[in-house]
Amino acid sequence: MTGNSAPVRLRMIEAMTRRAQAHEGEARRILDARLAALKAAHEQAVEHAGAAQAGATMTAPTPTRTGGPLAQLAHYIAQNAATATTPLDAAGEPEALRYLRSTWSRLSADKRLTQSLAKVPDKAGPLNSHQLVHRALSAMRDASPDYFHHFVSYVDALMGLDPLNSAGPASAAAEKASQAPSTRQRKSARGK
Repeated sequence: MTGNSAPVRLRMIEAMTRRAQAHEGEARRILDARLAALKAAHEQAVEHAGAAQAGATMTAPTPTRTGGPLAQLAHYIAQNAATATTPLDAAGEPEALRYLRSTWSRLSADKRLTQSLAKVPDKAGPLNSHQLVHRALSAMRDASPDYFHHFVSYVDALMGLDPLNSAGPASAAAEKASQAPSTRQRKSARGK
């Protein structure tokens, strides 16, 4: 069993310990022998995993009769928190996060392509703007899927910023300009 099966092995050791405590005599001796063999195998696997992980060791939580499985799991996590590592990619983020982000990006891009197809009228001519946009996006996806996903995420970011831009200082300046008297009105006022 490898380091990935250590929690299974630990649960087996805990169960065997509880079973051994419930027996006496010859049955207890047999269970104790099996328990000693399991513990030795676990220690050997931990040493092997420790050498592979540059000295990281995992210890079995001591089975308690009062703590339930959740308490034992919390104890196990607390003991091994220092040795637990999440695989990181070159950018320093967890690989699972990168995978989920790329999957979400791909699904979002495909959704945008489907939305662009829905906007194309049934009898659209060859120069219809919706038809042209959809054909361009489809060609981009076929030619370079990675660029297509990057492009769509960029467009999504710009679309997210658009409401902020329309409510920003530019709209306030346009409103102010519409309230100010026009140059013609000012010139006619000076001439009088």
